[in-house]
Amino acid sequence: MNTVLVVDDLMTDLQIASGSLQQAGFTVVTASSEQEAKARIASQKPDLIVLDVVLPDRSGFEICRDLKDDASTKNIPILLCSTKGNNMDKYWGMQQGADAYIAKPVDPVELVNAVRKLV
Repeated sequence: MNTVLVVDDLMTDLQIASGSLQQAGFTVVTASSEQEAKARIASQKPDLIVLDVVLPDRSGFEICRDLKDDASTKNIPILLCSTKGNNMDKYWGMQQGADAYIAKPVDPVELVNAVRKLV
């Protein structure tokens, strides 16, 4: 069973993403900040990360870039997920190393399909 780390500071979005992925058969671990995400990654490396772009402590774009630059995490697929959904945001996300990008509000079916393609 694949483990997905969902990083989002909005509880509703976190619950929707987590619930959708759990119903699809994934093991889900959650974090609401960069610090929590780093701790989760250190304790149990996920098979994929769903990462919000707008977080309280640091941009998801920056976190994505750092994860892709780190030898120990560079091969973990990252799905950026954000209200910043215009083409320039998607382009910038992909330039930071994201493997996919979906806009909020998240369609649970789209999220599960995107995760399945990446794991």
